[in-house]
Amino acid sequence: MPSAETVLCDTGPLVALFSEGQYAQESCQGALKEVHGTLLTTLPVITEAFYFLDLGSERELLWEFILGGALRLAEILPADLSRMRSLMKKYFDLPMDFADASLVAMAESLNVRKIFTLDRRHFGVYRPRHTHSFDVFP
Repeated sequence: MPSAETVLCDTGPLVALFSEGQYAQESCQGALKEVHGTLLTTLPVITEAFYFLDLGSERELLWEFILGGALRLAEILPADLSRMRSLMKKYFDLPMDFADASLVAMAESLNVRKIFTLDRRHFGVYRPRHTHSFDVFP
């Protein structure tokens, strides 16, 4: 379970948390309570989440979550973009999307192992440079 360190957040939990009736809403709410450090994500993840949240009220909840400081945005630097490109080539057969590539690159840059995601299939396959595997939850 997450400790007082940085935890990266993928799109799935954000959609599950703020979209009514999502199958994983309860497990994501419980997992979020266990995050005692910084919950961090990237702009590509936020973009995907807003795309999947259909209702204005759902989007407003995500806005409140971000602007209230519960979720921080990591800046993607030019070196991260280059790494993202390499990752997307490496995992082309999955395929790895832009948001996932941004999270893996950010994890490598910040030496983060923990990721809040519903995509265990992909994040179980990705092998970041700094660790053998991600610590995936919920």
